[in-house]
Amino acid sequence: MRRFITTLKNIYNIEELRKRILYTLGIILIYRVGSYIALPGIDVQALSNTSFTANSREGLLGLLDMFSGGAFSNASIFALGIMPYISASIVVQLLTLVVPYFQRLQREGESGRKKITQMTRLLTILVTALQAPAYLANMVNTVGTHSGVFHTINGNVITGQLPFGFIFTSMIVLVASTLFIMWLGERITEKGIGNGISLIIMVGIIARLPFALSAEFVSRVAETNGGLVVFLIEILLLVGVILVTILLVQGTRKVPVQYAKRIVGNRQYGGQRQYLPLKVNAAGVMPIIFAQAIMFLPLTFMGFATNTESMSAFASALTNYNGFWYNLVFAILIIMFTYFYTAITFNPNQIAEDMKKNGGFIPGVKPGKKTVEFIDNIISKITLPGSIFLAIVAIMPAFARLLGINSQFAQFFGGTSLLIMVGVVLDTLQQIESHLLMRHYDGLTKSGRIKGRSPLPVQ
Repeated sequence: MRRFITTLKNIYNIEELRKRILYTLGIILIYRVGSYIALPGIDVQALSNTSFTANSREGLLGLLDMFSGGAFSNASIFALGIMPYISASIVVQLLTLVVPYFQRLQREGESGRKKITQMTRLLTILVTALQAPAYLANMVNTVGTHSGVFHTINGNVITGQLPFGFIFTSMIVLVASTLFIMWLGERITEKGIGNGISLIIMVGIIARLPFALSAEFVSRVAETNGGLVVFLIEILLLVGVILVTILLVQGTRKVPVQYAKRIVGNRQYGGQRQYLPLKVNAAGVMPIIFAQAIMFLPLTFMGFATNTESMSAFASALTNYNGFWYNLVFAILIIMFTYFYTAITFNPNQIAEDMKKNGGFIPGVKPGKKTVEFIDNIISKITLPGSIFLAIVAIMPAFARLLGINSQFAQFFGGTSLLIMVGVVLDTLQQIESHLLMRHYDGLTKSGRIKGRSPLPVQ
């Protein structure tokens, strides 16, 4: 406790760090306030009496609602959150890997990155413009136009088809709000602490935790047969899953690298041994995102399929989130995408070339082709256990639901949400620790350094 208080004093004494943290908290406060501002013409009270809120917290919509901090289910102006920007960033990143034009931009340095960032923003507008009418259509199909939810500017209830003016206004608000959230994230990255986009997503996820925790507590306390003990066991299991996730995020294989001695003038350079850290989970959270997108395809195309007994059984197997076949296929896809994403983002040839230019070599391995093969072999070996553990973490919410934990609280036992929270927290703490160490203060831990990584491919 004394060390914690000392660390807080050290943080407060560093003026730049103090301003950055307060600036970040102010931006987060603005984001959370905006999450409770409803779209123009939406009666929040009437909406809460419909099934829209409950339906928006299940399945894929539940994941989107968690990322937006509940704004999706509340029909907030921030309903679409930052996810359109994340989707655009993923598309641009994939284009950078396969399209020569984007590869040239990436090699141009700062000017190229600015062009890529501008393209990402334009693509974000396009993605949001496509998602906004889909969001409104989903709301209309769920609550109906005779529920008293939709109103005109004059306050009159809309009972028929939504007018074009209402749809157009809502689209403009949703697009502008997503761009505003994107701007808030960029301000945090520039003037605050941590990666702004990732922090906004993490805040949205954590915002749902108190509600999910209280709902689980109330349901367990209402039980007569040791419900409180079961709740405490669930909390311990959650802590255990978080610890395992931290190990997965931080796990590295250190490959020794020896640098040759060089004499420049009267000084000697090199000659020391360093280590090349290879991540056990180099792909991060991306395999889960790709696998989730694939797993929702059967649900999307099932409405176009012939209504036969075999197709019904297939639909039931691949759309049951708690079922064996759904989670088995989901886990296999995660393992496959982990190998795929690691292969397209990790370049052993570039690493071997950089080592050779700087006079570095792996002891017992010849520079050049042998080094490439050696590094590629290690990556292949450590990716397998990393992908298996990632798949286990991804399907943990299904096991939690099978144990009787409510769906909202079960989402925190693994999956994308937990990986994002752990990765962002570690990355933010690492930046805070760097500020402390630069000014000759102690770090946040008694021994060692905090290792962190931004879990999302944002520009």
